[in-house]
Amino acid sequence: MMTAKKTPDAYFKNADKWREELLSLRKLLLSTGLTEELKWGSPFYTADGKHIVGLTAFKNHFCLWFPQGALLKDTQKVLINAQEGVTRAQRQWRMHDAKDIKPALVKTYVKEAVSLAKAGKEIKPKPKGVLVLPEELKTALSKNKRAGAAFEKLTPGKQREYAEYIAEAKQAATKERRLEKILPMIVAGAGLNDKYKNC
Repeated sequence: MMTAKKTPDAYFKNADKWREELLSLRKLLLSTGLTEELKWGSPFYTADGKHIVGLTAFKNHFCLWFPQGALLKDTQKVLINAQEGVTRAQRQWRMHDAKDIKPALVKTYVKEAVSLAKAGKEIKPKPKGVLVLPEELKTALSKNKRAGAAFEKLTPGKQREYAEYIAEAKQAATKERRLEKILPMIVAGAGLNDKYKNC
């Protein structure tokens, strides 16, 4: 995984995996007339200041990510929601080797994303109301004093992610499994989705 760099050039230069594939996608995205910037530690491409598509690498794949990807037609069914139940608008296009890069298709998706952005189309985040903790999470935090104390120190956003993660589970067994997974993360002061934010 790559560490955050201060410029797109540095990002590509220091890519320890997928460098050639990332450079191919970079060239392709720049050929569409988008402006390259560095946002959230990775190259990002904008049109008239509007966010269109990001480019990043993970351990097992590299991907394009569209902040408003849920609005795209996705005729080829290449887009996925990497954080089901958490992310409303963002979609990823994961690739595993150079053969997965389809220049004409990438340009088609980018062109549609630009058109939507210019038309002002976007899925806005849900307004955040008062944080309500599911009973199961409340009970677990009261039983586990370390987790309870650590939870209080988390940002409101991280608290909300954990609350929603438990609330969305339909079955008691699923809630239990999720609680077992998140309690050590809470004690460590980590957010549920930190691994997606620090790519």
